[in-house]
Amino acid sequence: MPNALLSIQVIPKTPGGEDVIPYVDRAIEVIQDSGVKYQVNPLETTMEGELDELLEIVKKMNEALVAFGSNGVISQIKISYNPKGVSMDKLIEKYRP
Repeated sequence: MPNALLSIQVIPKTPGGEDVIPYVDRAIEVIQDSGVKYQVNPLETTMEGELDELLEIVKKMNEALVAFGSNGVISQIKISYNPKGVSMDKLIEKYRP
């Protein structure tokens, strides 16, 4: 079982005040390409996996946004870590219809 959940919101600094959505889409593509389980929400995306792997994805997201044209990125991150295991499904199952 994965040992971490990591939720991230990226706030890219865009050239000339461009719309951030294409940058956010690029960040989500990095997550998709990683193969980890994830869920996109309105204000953040949550990933499930091993902590080291998730932190590496965060690094790749930031690098990808700069390569995409961002002048810099703020990443707001929340981490739930439990060596015995943690999952999105378990945490939210009581809220599902």
